Amino acid sequence: MLYNAYELQRNLLSGASAWASVGAEMLTNPAFPISQFGLGPVMASALEVFAHAAAPRGKPTFAIEAVTIEGKRHPVTESIVERRPFCNLLRFERAGLPADAPRLMIVAPMSGHYATLLRGTVARMVESSVVYITDWADAKLVPASEGRFDLDDYIDYLIDFLSCIGPGTHMLAVCQPSVPAFAAAAIMGQQKHPARPATLTMMGGPIDTREAPTSVNDVAMQQPLAWFEQNVIATVPLAYPGSGRRVYPGFLQLAGFMAMNLGNHMMSHYGMFRHLVEGDDESAAATKAFYDEYRSVCDMTAEFYLQTIEHVFQRHSLPNGEFVHRGERIDPTAIRDTALLAVEGEKDDISGIGQTKAALKLAVDLPDDSKKYYLVEGAGHYGIFNGKRWRNLVAPVLEDWIRSHARKPEATEK
Repeated sequence: MLYNAYELQRNLLSGASAWASVGAEMLTNPAFPISQFGLGPVMASALEVFAHAAAPRGKPTFAIEAVTIEGKRHPVTESIVERRPFCNLLRFERAGLPADAPRLMIVAPMSGHYATLLRGTVARMVESSVVYITDWADAKLVPASEGRFDLDDYIDYLIDFLSCIGPGTHMLAVCQPSVPAFAAAAIMGQQKHPARPATLTMMGGPIDTREAPTSVNDVAMQQPLAWFEQNVIATVPLAYPGSGRRVYPGFLQLAGFMAMNLGNHMMSHYGMFRHLVEGDDESAAATKAFYDEYRSVCDMTAEFYLQTIEHVFQRHSLPNGEFVHRGERIDPTAIRDTALLAVEGEKDDISGIGQTKAALKLAVDLPDDSKKYYLVEGAGHYGIFNGKRWRNLVAPVLEDWIRSHARKPEATEK
């Protein structure tokens, strides 16, 4: 019922958005005298803001065609190197990279947004590395015949992808995947896997949400697991390939994030309206681009969502030593030669200060010189992997960490 009601509302708003867009174009047409004075520009701007807010959105593209380094433009190629039902592994490589350039696998969060949310992360790191990224699928588009996808499968995917890329790969987990990425590194360390990551960087990750809990953590703790299963899990309608699959819908995740900072979002749209009235199309376009990405959401499987709520936010299974994979307990002490970098934002309202740093305490058998903590002053959650602070402050630290802990070939053969 929940999903069908949303689909009905989405279809109605889609039509309203189209009509509003037509109205805005008419009111800005030079052939209409009202477009040049009076209420014309104001009404047109209001209609354009509404049309943009209500427009349906699909999966964005990365569209990273080139990067500019010291004034020189370098073309970037994008390719799919591994295809799986629930995720494709993408590769980005710029022209002119040296043959021994480090390989970095970015683990994008499966949290309601597409991997393109990390477009800025990829664009910055492709300057110095061959970049791979997990492009998670929208669960409603994966046929039910492909089966379930849970935390065990997520960890398996990461191990398989690292094996595909090869020994000496570096791994970067942004937010939610910090827990499964840490688990994958521990499993591969225990196995002495030749493709275990040389470094693992975790950014704003919920390793131990008991440290400085945020409103996101509070919501996950206020209700029993059964409540989430009964109230936020829905069945994919017949119109989609994944018909019948139980999912946590992306539109609910978006609604939750919007509600967290509703005042800021309202002011952003008011700012867009003012820019349009004043003819500042460039500033308005920047706001539109942000919300085009922010409102593009996808579904995640019910089993993955519920297990994340249970083990990451309610039971704190990893820091309590109770996290298991395929029935086997994860042993953090097995991380002995994968260097760990924990990055947190001073003003992060999703993963509080100390939640990611907790990973360094768990890896007790890892030498101190293979651990590093970096607190980004003034940065919120998104600021640690996108924007100026990411490009100018965080990325150089990450690049230096990767250079300093490149694994020698002979170490991968043990």
